[in-house]
Order: sequence, then structure tokens, then C-alpha cells
Amino acid sequence: MKFLFSMLFLGVSFQVFSQATDSLPALERTIKVTDPFYREDQFYVGVTHTMLRNQPDHFSQRSISIGTNFGFLRDFPINKQRTFSIAPGVGFALYNLRHNLALINQDQPAFEFDNNPQKNVQKLSYIEIPIEFRWRTSKVHSHKFWRVYSGLKYSYLLNGTSKYEGVSGSETFKNKDLFERSNIGVYVSAGFNTWNFYAYYGFKPLFNKEVLDNDRHFNMLNLGLMFYIL
Repeated sequence: MKFLFSMLFLGVSFQVFSQATDSLPALERTIKVTDPFYREDQFYVGVTHTMLRNQPDHFSQRSISIGTNFGFLRDFPINKQRTFSIAPGVGFALYNLRHNLALINQDQPAFEFDNNPQKNVQKLSYIEIPIEFRWRTSKVHSHKFWRVYSGLKYSYLLNGTSKYEGVSGSETFKNKDLFERSNIGVYVSAGFNTWNFYAYYGFKPLFNKEVLDNDRHFNMLNLGLMFYIL
């Protein structure tokens, strides 16, 4: 009798639990296996346009300065509902900056303005170490939720290349010393489910302060979209 009573109790408990976990509409459910200790460990991929701030006179950007960044973040929830968390990570970023300020000599850095070059692009690659402070409306049964992730990001320059073709000739330079080796900035990513608006601002200038002899050395403002992949 005790055995039968125990089995009946377990059966009722299982039925109640099943009804509770199935309370979410089927159309909203994206996770079949219930895991009350889930993490939002995620790979991320971002696509951005770089707007250079703190510009010198006569400077203008040309076309779209496309950039991309990608990496991995490890999620550490800090409350029972798992709606708040901290997420450190590591990533990689590539930027293609297009504007009218052409580098024509790297040994003794010299620049000229060319408003109609055939090509003038600076390609930069960074390794990035972000740490995010996360808020979300996530549930154990679904990956579809609102999120606001903000944080700090340290960037270290791996490679810097300048390519120019125009009235002043054709030049290709590879010299990381022209640029600031490291930067730190703040960013925010906010949205619902797949689509998230992304913005980043770097506090340190783009160029080494000894390269440009004026008070304006460009700060990177990146605007775009961020995609998270579980």
C-alpha cells in the first residue's frame, strides 16, 4: 500500500509539474528540455558602421565604413530568476574606415585631404575583451525575450593597414605604430529576440597622438546590429 501510495503521489506531482511547464503557448516555446539552471552562453556577431567623432576641419567620411565583430560571452546569472547576469568574453573585430584623409608617407607621417580618391581605406583588426552587465526577460522555455546588455570593452590592435589611390599617387602602408595600440570603450546592445541595436564609443583616439599635430585625433562611434547565437 505504501508503494502504491508513493507511486500515485509521484504521478500526480509529475502531472502538476507537466501542466505548469506546459503553460507557455506552443508557439512561444523554443526549448523542449526544461533546465532551471540555464545560462545565456552565446556567440555574438555584429555588423556596424563607424562614425569618426572629434574630427579635424575639412574632414569627411566617404561611403559606409563597414565593420564586424564576433566572439563568445560566458553568462553568470546573479539572481534566482536569472534575469540579471554578468558575462565576460573574448572576441575579434575588423574595421574598414573610408574617408578623405589620405596617408601618403608613414616614415614621417604625412596626410593630405583628397575629396575624390579612387580608394582611401584603413583596415584595422583588434582582439577584444568585453564584460557585459545583462538584463533580460528570458524564460526557461524560450529564447525569445527582451534584452538590454551594456558593458565595457578593451581592444588591442593586431594589425593596421592604409591603402590610398588618387591624385597624390598610390600607397599601401602597414604600420601599427600609427594607431593607438589599445582602447577602452562602452557599449550597449538592446532589442528583442534576434534583432538588437548596438552602439559602441571608444574613449581613446584612433591615431597615435604623435601622428596628427592637432587637437583632434578621432574617436570611434560604431552603430549597427548585434546577433546572438546560442
